[in-house]
Amino acid sequence: MPLVIVGVGIVVMLVLLMWFKLDAFFALLITSFIVGILSKMGMLAILDSVLRGIGQTMGNIILILTFGAMLGKLIEESGAAHTITYKLTDLFGVKNIQYAILITGFLVGLPMMYNASFLVMIPLIYTFSSTTKLPLMYLGIPLSATLSIAHGYLPPHPAPTYVSFVYGADVNHTLLYGLAPVIPACLLAGILLSRFFKKLHVSPPEELYREKHFKKEQLPGLGRSVFTAIVPVLLMLMGALIDILIGKDVDYQAFILDRSGNESFALISGRFLNVVKFLSDPNMALMMAVVVGLFTLGMKQGRKMPELMKSMGKSVGAIAMIILIIAAGGAFSQVLKDSGVNEYIKNVASGIEFNPLILGFCVAAILRLAVGSATVATMTAAGVLLPIVSASGIKPELMVLATGSGSLLFSHFNDIGFWMFKEYYNVSIKQTFAIWTVMESIVGFVGLASALLLNLMI
Repeated sequence: MPLVIVGVGIVVMLVLLMWFKLDAFFALLITSFIVGILSKMGMLAILDSVLRGIGQTMGNIILILTFGAMLGKLIEESGAAHTITYKLTDLFGVKNIQYAILITGFLVGLPMMYNASFLVMIPLIYTFSSTTKLPLMYLGIPLSATLSIAHGYLPPHPAPTYVSFVYGADVNHTLLYGLAPVIPACLLAGILLSRFFKKLHVSPPEELYREKHFKKEQLPGLGRSVFTAIVPVLLMLMGALIDILIGKDVDYQAFILDRSGNESFALISGRFLNVVKFLSDPNMALMMAVVVGLFTLGMKQGRKMPELMKSMGKSVGAIAMIILIIAAGGAFSQVLKDSGVNEYIKNVASGIEFNPLILGFCVAAILRLAVGSATVATMTAAGVLLPIVSASGIKPELMVLATGSGSLLFSHFNDIGFWMFKEYYNVSIKQTFAIWTVMESIVGFVGLASALLLNLMI
């Protein structure tokens, strides 16, 4: 019966999303109440469960989303994205411009939402195409691939970060494992796939192509631009390395003293490692990146603090609905847990001999096919799969990678990214399926393969 309730809840959500065209926020909330009612929870108990789910989710993720949006806005408005792209093009040359786009797209897309980073970078793709005379698809596919990779695999993007908390995964380790499939996915979905469409000649739509020019003296330096973009990655990776080399929840001072015998060295080193671990927390890593960016990409560019603060406020407003959707996803997961569905699934899962990584991948893929949004698919799959993750013994960080990878498959008409690709690259529906949908699926399968391989190795 509990599994039937979960199935009914998912069907109801799909109907609300696809038939009634409700926003995912409303659909998730309504579904949460329906699942609670079907599970014979009291009305006040359902409300309490929803509120606790929202509160716990926001407590874990709100600062990450907020500071991520702020950092993205700084990179966009300062011209740092332009600086990185132009310098990498000079470094790699026109012959290797695809690799320059992959690197730039990854650096820009890591702290930014997919749609935002795509809109920031697409004018540069138009410019490269017109100046180098290379086909638009030859340049655009690597960009879309690398942005999708960052979006599906890696924190601080919303879905991987949210699912990390749901599964109880360490966000720093999730980032570290998520970097493993980045290079093969970029090469297959970005470089190899683009070679099949090099002779496809399309032009940017006139109504969408609005090239933005920066004067040379207005652009920030390459060092400042790159450093600011990767500050959160550097801090989070440092924390992950400490966990791997020393361990989690370890008294660093006692650990070093036991091996060195030097109390002064152990005291200083222990405090230093504690500071690094503090800064490696995703909330602090992104906050520090924004603080650095306000200086390197803001004040150093001649902008005043009141202007910067106004811009930061607008950046947060732009992700308000994303925040609400994630909050509603937390409510849905909490209702499933409080209704006893999770315990039932856990008991059933203990008798199922099926690889949890493949199961998570398949559930997320089916949901992506139905709802369109990779973020919603990932969040919904996580709520259903949580008991299986707990009982399987699989590293939760690898489950995050497998679930996120599955959410990239089967993109079609109900996906915003599908239509953005079609309209901005001025291709037909058939061509969009052949390029965008195939590209997303390649990224997804590479992520699953990496999760399975890492599971064998670890």
